[in-house]
Amino acid sequence: MAATSPLRDCQAWKDARLPLSTTSNEACKLFDATLTQDSEWWVDSGGCRGMFFEGAGLTGPPYVKWTNDKSLGGIEGCLSKLKAADPTFAMGHAISTGLVLIGTGSSVKLDKELDLAVKTMMEVSRTQPLTRREQLHVSAVETFAKGNFPKACELWEQILQDHPTDMLALKFSHDAYFYLGYQEQMRDSVARIYPFWTPDIPLSSYVKGIYSFGLMETNFYDQAEKLAKEALSINPTDAWSVHTVAHIHEMKAEIKDGLEFMQHSETLWKDSDMLACHNYWHWALYLIEKGEYEAALTIYDTHILPSLQANGAMLDVVDSCSMLYRLQMEGVSVGQRWQDVLPVTRKHSRDHTLLFNDAHFLMASLGAHDPQTTQELLTTLRDAS
Repeated sequence: MAATSPLRDCQAWKDARLPLSTTSNEACKLFDATLTQDSEWWVDSGGCRGMFFEGAGLTGPPYVKWTNDKSLGGIEGCLSKLKAADPTFAMGHAISTGLVLIGTGSSVKLDKELDLAVKTMMEVSRTQPLTRREQLHVSAVETFAKGNFPKACELWEQILQDHPTDMLALKFSHDAYFYLGYQEQMRDSVARIYPFWTPDIPLSSYVKGIYSFGLMETNFYDQAEKLAKEALSINPTDAWSVHTVAHIHEMKAEIKDGLEFMQHSETLWKDSDMLACHNYWHWALYLIEKGEYEAALTIYDTHILPSLQANGAMLDVVDSCSMLYRLQMEGVSVGQRWQDVLPVTRKHSRDHTLLFNDAHFLMASLGAHDPQTTQELLTTLRDAS
């Protein structure tokens, strides 16, 4: 089991060659806590309070560990304290605003508070001397906000060239590559920095899991499984590495092995906030492959739908829609379940942040027989193209 590293203060970040432009040790530690906890590409975006996003805007799991740490106040508590510790901390703005953007649940075009948060981040960054690494972080978040994902990845890669242990740049670029469908870049971005992540560096075991996912996405299943299980041997609660192994069993049509793996490891990842829902979704896929549709629906009703209704996070949205759609394609009646999903998806009909998301919103409006929402989605999508 991996030992818990102390949160890093100003000097510790300097020692790691990742200095932060703030004199507040508390802000540095809270930045570390947020990075360790924060949710990645599937965090729901909602309200923005003041300069930093917090509260309803970040209801998802931690970015690296995928688990809200209650002893730290969770992600909401960390961001609130981070804002109070240093309201002009540029990297505090970059991580809080970047997390909302990377969640793809909103955009600066429709969300005035999110737009203001990006502008505030830029204004704050101009009022103080920042390191080149910090300047690139701010520019990358702004570029991502404008919808230029490839350029944002280039900026994060510039950071990683000189600072290969910058976890925020690594995670943001990894997620953006995923959205773009750039599987080889997603793998190679981590491969380049992997040798620098020695065991003494905080979160190093999680880099194994991140790398293993890129290997899996490019069909290197044996290497991916070996690396994911190395990560799990260090930290058995690493839900992302569990997720990679679930993918591997699915891609290799190892249904029996996949089911056994999920069942035996469930107690270790079931409390991993939002990613637990997605891992249950993978579990249900195995059941659909076996034709055990009622068992799959039980997982949906017990784990997937409740998570969607509690959080409204984008990962829960696409999991719910794709699960019901798959079952219907198998000829299974899903009853009135689309009616439970529609209230969540309807409010995103005008987002058009990712076509992947739009396709799932369309599944929901069609499944719920809501022609008005379907028309709104298609008309505004056409206008946005």
